Amino acid sequence: MSEETQDNVSETEVKSNTLPEGAPAPDGTATEHVSPYKGFWGKVDKFFGISKLGSKYRVEVVAGLTTFMAMVYILMVNADMFQYVIGGDNPYGASFIATAIGAVVGTMLMAFLAKMPLAQASGMGVNAFIVFTLIAPFADEPSGLTYANCMVFTLLDGVIFLILTATGLRKKIFEAIPAGVRHAIPVGIGLFIAFIGFQQSAVIVGGSTLVEFASFNVLNNANTFLTFVDDSASGMLPAIVALLGVLAIAIMSKKNVKGAILWGLLGSAVLYYILAAIGYAAGSEGCKNMFAAITISNPLDAFKAWGLDSAGKVFYEGFDFGSYLGIEGHNAGTLVVVIITTALSLCMIDMFDTIGTLYGACAKGKLLDEKGAPLRMNQMMLSDAIATCVGAVAGTSTVTTFVESSSGVAAGGKTGFSALVTALCFLVAMFLSPIAQLIPRCATATALIWVGVLMMTSVTKVKWEDAGEAIVAFLTFIVMLLGYSISKGIGIGILAYIIVKLCTGKVKEISIATWIIGVLFLATFILT
Repeated sequence: MSEETQDNVSETEVKSNTLPEGAPAPDGTATEHVSPYKGFWGKVDKFFGISKLGSKYRVEVVAGLTTFMAMVYILMVNADMFQYVIGGDNPYGASFIATAIGAVVGTMLMAFLAKMPLAQASGMGVNAFIVFTLIAPFADEPSGLTYANCMVFTLLDGVIFLILTATGLRKKIFEAIPAGVRHAIPVGIGLFIAFIGFQQSAVIVGGSTLVEFASFNVLNNANTFLTFVDDSASGMLPAIVALLGVLAIAIMSKKNVKGAILWGLLGSAVLYYILAAIGYAAGSEGCKNMFAAITISNPLDAFKAWGLDSAGKVFYEGFDFGSYLGIEGHNAGTLVVVIITTALSLCMIDMFDTIGTLYGACAKGKLLDEKGAPLRMNQMMLSDAIATCVGAVAGTSTVTTFVESSSGVAAGGKTGFSALVTALCFLVAMFLSPIAQLIPRCATATALIWVGVLMMTSVTKVKWEDAGEAIVAFLTFIVMLLGYSISKGIGIGILAYIIVKLCTGKVKEISIATWIIGVLFLATFILT
């Protein structure tokens, strides 16, 4: 039976031929879920539990593609950052491959170890922290730390995270997060990724108030149709495409169109190039620059650069801190402080970004257990920790579960099969990097903005009539958004919770684990 034929098996047929897992059969014995698929596809279905969870292959594929399209930008963004610190003849290519390897390994672990519809890649925020804060190549006084040194810090982060997960301490940490913070996490993540989408599409731009709504005043010569500088597009064109794209997704979702997010994203990409072509014909310099910037290079050159300048550098150059110690005022004591504070920062960011993302994405897809915790939480955290270790060896920053995975969950993904599809897409992207770069950011932004809309529903779970929980929840998601950090939002929320309990005479309600997390966050804020 072909996959297409199998996917046409109706729910009625499935129900008539099977009983719920664990339900008694006519002879009184327990039954197991029977897959409607046969042969190879039946075995795959049984492994991932596709039909058992009420999903279908086509839904999982669309979800996997949607997640990939929403987060593929990380390959270009991460490579663009690390090209300033890697060195060699092709640092962009080296970082591109390292980033892709981290994404493939991490997402494969999500597929086969955790069996969840989530994807991993080098986390945004951490990459900027490593490049522009730890190494600081453009600072008047560089830190002296090298790219390889920072891969050591990343490896330490992964090992610590792995130990916390394997010993079960991670579970205690998750349970220590106050209810107000947990309820605010999906809201904060939704606002956070929607804000990223608005920025990528130039709907929200910098200004005297730090953020301003884009101008569509065609009578003002200062407002250009498209400005394209250093592979970055701004102006009315990307903003129009993003807004129309997210409205199209909403309309298709309202009409119950399957895969609305993916079709909205792809349609936005097509619209972008159509409008850019019209602008080109009308003489727009920005449109001309955009088309002129499209190049096709040999992707195999990137693999060569990766092997020479990134792969394994953590081991053969990472423990050489001579450059750091050679700067006046630096010594063994300051180096120890740097290692401790950096490892602490990376681990806290990694753990709480991951916890926040897992809870937010799983809550939206109803992939939570009876206690409100994400299904197979331990396996997902192990996947994250192992992927971070592998990523450090490959030469990329902390690998973490991406908030953009929520777009795939919203598209119907329920199993690890959708993660497998995403991982295979990243694997292909390693060889087709020039093609992946053709998807404009304003198109991927439509998925991010729409997921932000979907995740706002969790705001109703906050007990707003309780002033204590209200301020904790509010600070959590507002700092996530305006502070541009999921982990910092969680940290502020936990500290606010402790202060509220202390000042209202309910100190006994603060668990030991919550106290410890609060102290660690306070140390992180003070020392980094």
